[in-house]
Amino acid sequence: MHNAQPWRFRYFQGSRTFHLRADFDRVIPHSDPDARALHLGCGAALLNLRVAVVHEGWFPAVRLLPDPADPALLATVQLSGAAGSESGESDLATLYPAIHRRHSSRFPFEETEIPEALRTALGAAAGREGAALSFPGPWHQQEVLELVEEAERRDLTDHGSDEDLAQWTRIDGPSVNTAPDGIPDYAFGPRKRGGKAPMRDFAGTRQVPGRGAADFEQSPQLALLSTVDDRPEDWLRAGQAMERVLLLATLKGLSSSFATQAIEWTDLRWPLREPLSGTGCTQMILRLGYGPEGPGTPRRPVPEILDIRP
Repeated sequence: MHNAQPWRFRYFQGSRTFHLRADFDRVIPHSDPDARALHLGCGAALLNLRVAVVHEGWFPAVRLLPDPADPALLATVQLSGAAGSESGESDLATLYPAIHRRHSSRFPFEETEIPEALRTALGAAAGREGAALSFPGPWHQQEVLELVEEAERRDLTDHGSDEDLAQWTRIDGPSVNTAPDGIPDYAFGPRKRGGKAPMRDFAGTRQVPGRGAADFEQSPQLALLSTVDDRPEDWLRAGQAMERVLLLATLKGLSSSFATQAIEWTDLRWPLREPLSGTGCTQMILRLGYGPEGPGTPRRPVPEILDIRP
């Protein structure tokens, strides 16, 4: 969330084991008070690690939340012999080229519909990680868009939301080019002049020199990522599913962005769930479509996030 990069990795050479730890100093206090989004982000980083490990010819044995006495230890990944086809991990290697290509695109997408076969493949990718991905029908999508609009109205007068944006966005200053985290103004995309795509304006009430406006999709293609339960381990699974979906989407020529506004309000997140069965806990709203790839955003230096031990 907001490119906070709230993770640390520790590698133990003797046991060939990675530890993924949460960096709770990077939690976003108002918008993510229970650290749910932090766990999703760390889950996405975990999926990227698994992809890289398989790409290098190893099998990643993963344990989520292995130590109840240490909640910051989110996962361990032990490297063992080559991943065979029976492991269910071997196909992760095909996603590796997308890791460096996938960026959030906050630009208008085409109205071209995503083929049903690709939607099915994206849903299957989420299912491999223990989550569900659904494309809401017209009635449900309208409900989702209205909930996002309600969240945006609240955010306009919410001091806490302003503080979160002020901390994690970089506008027209030295920090745009030097900060290793947060969202720089060149990644905001244009202001929404028209259309129904649920686009957050990261500038808020601030002016960004040279920033233009554009019309977005009238029929945005949204996907809801959900889990059966709503515990930290479910958030980690959802983060891995989210990244698996996004990497596959990137390989298939789709661009993507997130719409988290309604998810950040507890009373608005609940009605996002599947309307007929009333089941599932919505963890993320994805906007997918054919459009320009987003620009890369800064990353923290490797020594800050990776510690190598004997």
